[in-house]
Amino acid sequence: MDSGIIIVLIILGITVIMLVLDVVRIDIVAIGCMLALGWSGILEPQEMFSGFSSNAVIAMLSVMILGQGIARTGIMDEFSKFIIRKAGTGKKNLAGLLSLSTGFLSGLIQNIGAAALFLPGIMQVSRRAKIPASSLIMPIGFAAILGGTLTMVGSGPLILVNDLLRNEGLEAYNLFSVTPVGIVLLLSGIGYFLLVGNKVLPDKNVGKTEKTEQEKLVEKLDLPHNIKLLTITRKSSLAGKTTEEAGLWKTYNVNLLGIGKGDDVVYAPWRETKFEDGQTLAVLGSAENIEHFSEDFQLDDISSSRYFSNDLDPSVSGFAEVIIPPDSKLAGKCIREFSLRKRYAVEPVILFNQGERVDGDFSDLEIRTGDTLIVYGRWVNIKDLKDSADFVVITGFEVDKKNRKKTWPAIGCFVFAITLAMVGYPISMAFLTGALCMVLTRVMNIGQAYEAIEWKVVFLLAGLIPLGLAMQKTGTAQFLAESIMSVVIDLHPVFIVLMVGVLATAFSLFMSNVGAIVVLAPLVIGMADIAGIDPRPLVLMAAVCVANSFILPTHQVNAFLMSSGGYRNADYLKAGSGMTVLFLTITVSLFYFFII
Repeated sequence: MDSGIIIVLIILGITVIMLVLDVVRIDIVAIGCMLALGWSGILEPQEMFSGFSSNAVIAMLSVMILGQGIARTGIMDEFSKFIIRKAGTGKKNLAGLLSLSTGFLSGLIQNIGAAALFLPGIMQVSRRAKIPASSLIMPIGFAAILGGTLTMVGSGPLILVNDLLRNEGLEAYNLFSVTPVGIVLLLSGIGYFLLVGNKVLPDKNVGKTEKTEQEKLVEKLDLPHNIKLLTITRKSSLAGKTTEEAGLWKTYNVNLLGIGKGDDVVYAPWRETKFEDGQTLAVLGSAENIEHFSEDFQLDDISSSRYFSNDLDPSVSGFAEVIIPPDSKLAGKCIREFSLRKRYAVEPVILFNQGERVDGDFSDLEIRTGDTLIVYGRWVNIKDLKDSADFVVITGFEVDKKNRKKTWPAIGCFVFAITLAMVGYPISMAFLTGALCMVLTRVMNIGQAYEAIEWKVVFLLAGLIPLGLAMQKTGTAQFLAESIMSVVIDLHPVFIVLMVGVLATAFSLFMSNVGAIVVLAPLVIGMADIAGIDPRPLVLMAAVCVANSFILPTHQVNAFLMSSGGYRNADYLKAGSGMTVLFLTITVSLFYFFII
């Protein structure tokens, strides 16, 4: 055996052991593997660092930028609301619908692009439905990989396989030749997690969604958090009255968060604002008090409508605890005199005056140093309070930085990148062009683009890609393939089909799936000729099986989603083992009994 093959096998073995044991971070293992190939003389320096300029790495970081650009517009906020409306908040329903959506999209736009597009929405769904992200992300990532087998353009190996067949003088496949197999694999993968997801996915404590600052504040102070939308009809007696005249605070103990009519919305309206027919009121209070107020003034409840939905979203507005410092201009005055609503567009809900809790109407109560106000408003308005020397805001919050004006430019950049990839340009070039367009159209600036890149994932891929190169350069890949094939070549054809699937699976764990099919295709064609089997479907099966990369997070999609899900290698080993067995069983069975 050649010494180069021995060295590569040793490095491969150590890498596998380190990845499985999960002793150190996966990116550190990958960097160590890359350096070992260089110091051992297997690869030249430029070959050792070739991973950083590889199509896979460039495509990966480009997709991260594109995904962040989409997320910054708030598009996926709407997507998450739609998914929850359709599927409810049940974990299985959400995982099933999201996986199905991602999988089918993956058949058209490349699985890494589908994963990037859906990730922001998945995180939003996780937060809204209070489901740990770790329960959703891995199933959806696997669905994106499986969805890549739906068409001949869903993944790199399937795109490449027709060129490999033509090079050997064999007939190419059409766009939907692989679709029946892909549909069975996708539905089986989704069913796998629906049936055994609770057993194979990480424990619920991993990636657990803890209570938000808002939930803690509402619980601590027993705040009214029931918000209703009421509309003023022509028969209502509320039109023409002000909030004081209507007795919102004094009589009903209800707070008015905003008034809207068409596109005109006023937040925390001034007490002298008069109500008009056709206005929509966003009110806060107990269900009983709001119902009493609505019945007395004959208002219609339209809470199921989407009006005000963006502004009442927890990411846009909420409660804040505000302390009055000694030098505050509000100290010694009442809220009416200070015109708090008019100045800052926030609604005072509760006052702690010298330790006493005051609800309802406290507009004329003198505010003293050290008093605490609980206000409700948009975070952008509460930020104005925080920036003022008159208040100390002690509630943590983040101002919604989503730029909805850039929605269409962001969509345009993403669609442009996907279109370039679909018409035949390299994915890396297409996606990097789309990422640059995100910057040029000011969806995000270049600094934000750099911040969007998960460098752990970049070094993971860049470190392992040279291992595949070394396996090809030294002949290790061919040595392994031929050694294993020599054992089964005289056995029943089903064992040859099974071994092709196993080899493709093994190769895809440690080298790019494109590289794996390039190495396997000529070997598979030679084996098929010896065994008297039609080589075309066997090569197609190999191309499908190099997507069977679930045991380790080395597939681009799994590597991309690993950090967001808070996963470790052991999590992929646990969930991916069953998926690998299921994948191989289905693929080998379908190809042997129905195709080959």
